[in-house]
Amino acid sequence: MDANSLRRVRLYDARASCLTYLANKGVPDHLLARWAGHINVKTTKKWYVKPDVADLLPAAGAWGGLAGGV
Repeated sequence: MDANSLRRVRLYDARASCLTYLANKGVPDHLLARWAGHINVKTTKKWYVKPDVADLLPAAGAWGGLAGGV
């Protein structure tokens, strides 16, 4: 990675990206957990599935209203 000027990516990051991608494509939570080798779906959702940027936009809009004094 260093020789090719690429950003260093941890295996954890790649795993989280894969599981997030699958979740955003509609793969059910119980299958994501199975894919990750987890017994508990909550573990998969808490540590590996990250919110999509589009999902965060309403929260950002709400925060903008608070910060703007509206």
